[in-house]
Amino acid sequence: MKVNINRAAFAEAMGLITTVVPARTPKPILRCILIIAEEKSVSLKATDLEAGIFYTIPQVQVEKAGEVIIPADKLASVVRESTDETLTLEADEGACEITGSDSHYHIFGQQAGSFPTVLAFDGQADMEVGLKTLQSGVAQCLFATAKESTRYALNGVLWEIKVKKLSLIATDGRRLAKSRISLVETPSKKIEAAKIIVPAKALGLLERVSGSEKDSVKIKLVDNQILLSCGNVVISSNLVEGTFPKYEDIIPTDYDKKLHLSTEATLSAVRRAALLTSEESRGVRLAVSKGKIVFSSRAPETGDAQVQLPIDYKGEPIEIGFNPQFIIDALRVMPEPEFDMEFGQPDRPATMKCGKDFLYVLMPINLS
Repeated sequence: MKVNINRAAFAEAMGLITTVVPARTPKPILRCILIIAEEKSVSLKATDLEAGIFYTIPQVQVEKAGEVIIPADKLASVVRESTDETLTLEADEGACEITGSDSHYHIFGQQAGSFPTVLAFDGQADMEVGLKTLQSGVAQCLFATAKESTRYALNGVLWEIKVKKLSLIATDGRRLAKSRISLVETPSKKIEAAKIIVPAKALGLLERVSGSEKDSVKIKLVDNQILLSCGNVVISSNLVEGTFPKYEDIIPTDYDKKLHLSTEATLSAVRRAALLTSEESRGVRLAVSKGKIVFSSRAPETGDAQVQLPIDYKGEPIEIGFNPQFIIDALRVMPEPEFDMEFGQPDRPATMKCGKDFLYVLMPINLS
């Protein structure tokens, strides 16, 4: 194999593809990437056996086709530190030589043919959605997934497809985020009938894909895998097995205490009120009364804080405590400058709604 490759395009590809390479694994092959040179392009493949990336770089000149498997971290370091506009890659018998204008690297790899399968995107898509639209929808719920849970369904995002709408739902048992986005066209019956749970890692990879407002993501189900294709990138991932909670049952529908708040002002108030919280006392209390809402915190070893916001409220007073980070997480991804917050009793979850397509349910904490 021998190719001349644009270093900037190579660096962009490596920046994405190395995010799927596991830092620790008993299988050395998984710490490598597979480079395949064909007639007019070079493709890179990486996988951790749960998620994979197939990345095609068109800005290349292929002198000799072939393939090689080499350590991802070493290759990424060489490409990142290079100052050349173009790099030359030559590979033969499990080793790769990388040559710049004033540098030369000889990296030992592995024999081609032993790399795990990473699917490409073939055939018709089951569904298509705008890249920025999908990334926005993912950002509005991905933070609410469980980071470590024996209930594997909570480690992913539930996808529900109805006609030309896709709902994304995530929960870690203490909060729930739901966003809804529009599809480019009516999805296939195959995917519309499926309730799938997509791993958080795969959606995190999708968030890193660069593109414009004109780009779209083609989505396809293949057995127990989902394929997400955008431009020259294909992300593949196993779907999460398990049953997602019946989230509809925990969304309150009978609340009578409603606030209309500024997203930016509320975010600032919560952040400031949380400044004096501690490991033992992490909560922020919301005291809602006529004309104002007071955010406060108290830590015996630190002190206390109060931040007041004027509001248009004439209902019954209520005091309720929350983990401030959980409120901040939702406010950071609000799609509009204003949102509604609704309360029931102090021991029941609150809801935050922004526009027609974002919903957040938040469990209270006891601050007494």
